[in-house]
Amino acid sequence: MLETIKNFLETTGVARMFVGEGIAPDFWWKTLIMWGFAFVLVYLAIVKKFEPLLLLPIAIGMLLANLPGANLIHTEFFFDDYYLTAEQIAAGEHVPLSTMLKQVFNNGGLIDILYLGVKLGIYPSLIFMGVGAMTDFTSLIANPKSLLMGAGAQLGVFVAFFGALLMGFSPMEAGSIGIIGGADGPTAILVTKTLAPHLLGAIAIAAYSYMALIPIIQPPFMRLLTTEKERKIVMTALRPVSKTELIIFPILVTVVVAIIVPDAAPLIGFLMFGNLLNVCGVTERLSKTAQNELMNIMTIFLGVSVGATANAENFLSTQTIFIILLGLTAFCISTCGGLLTGKLMCFITKGKINPLIGSAGVSAVPMAARVAQTEGQKANPSNFLLMHAMGPNVAGVIGSAVAAGVFLSMFAK
Repeated sequence: MLETIKNFLETTGVARMFVGEGIAPDFWWKTLIMWGFAFVLVYLAIVKKFEPLLLLPIAIGMLLANLPGANLIHTEFFFDDYYLTAEQIAAGEHVPLSTMLKQVFNNGGLIDILYLGVKLGIYPSLIFMGVGAMTDFTSLIANPKSLLMGAGAQLGVFVAFFGALLMGFSPMEAGSIGIIGGADGPTAILVTKTLAPHLLGAIAIAAYSYMALIPIIQPPFMRLLTTEKERKIVMTALRPVSKTELIIFPILVTVVVAIIVPDAAPLIGFLMFGNLLNVCGVTERLSKTAQNELMNIMTIFLGVSVGATANAENFLSTQTIFIILLGLTAFCISTCGGLLTGKLMCFITKGKINPLIGSAGVSAVPMAARVAQTEGQKANPSNFLLMHAMGPNVAGVIGSAVAAGVFLSMFAK
């Protein structure tokens, strides 16, 4: 009887935090710190309402992954060095996908199975389809010049990339960190799971945290880089856009972008497919499914899977601090890049464009556009910039996907 009780106690999570084969002396306090991080994210999601739809699943995934003995996820199953020797990896060999899948299905936990959707790029692409179904490209079609502001807002992506290289990160890690500047969570996840999966938890948390903090981060730069006169500019109403244009646009963008940057095809293709479902007028049921049921399910799976990769070994390091700082820098520079592009276009058009809408060039839809609207109305209560800001905003979605494709084409093995 005593032996049975002893065996039971040895299997408890409390025992596995302190004793057991292969348990490091610092394992217990690192586990407690990870629980603390998870509880902080739960607080931010529920109480502060910071991106709750994704931060809450990420927090629960982080908590579940750091429960001693639960064995819900084995991140090592998804890395080549678990199967291959250092010499094989140096020679450029990769583990066959079939070997990885066999290991996951035979020995993996529940979240290992869910993580396959991240590993194979399924969740980010399907979320982009939902985003496309909810996105209105009318403003961009009516004012194609908005595309330039969306492109200008990608400046932070490449500045952070080179900054990460200077700080000692590898090119693949730097590309994953840089994409935070696009303020697009699914894109950051898709790039990171391919180029630097060991950084996935930190990068996803940074990306979604900064998206939630847009109303706090952007306004100081908007007021710093624009004059009061510029902020008061009232833009003329946009021209009407025909249904034919709305249908042709997603098809044309898919073809053009995929030809130029083939690695961006999964994101752009599904983004535009979702938009086509919405605008064509004959697939209302599919459009609603993409916007609601499918989007919600994929968000839960993605959040839990990504959060579960944030174990103590990967997350509690100086790299995480650098990622948070570089991500914030990337986001701020992207905001400035969009604003400066807006100022340039304001000058070229002789005051017809309010440069505030350039800040919406980051791809956080529609939060960045709402911030531009708010700042515009503070300067001029009769100003209404929301629809104008949506042009650069949705252009930023396209721009971040293209930037992701560039990094993938350059560094994906």
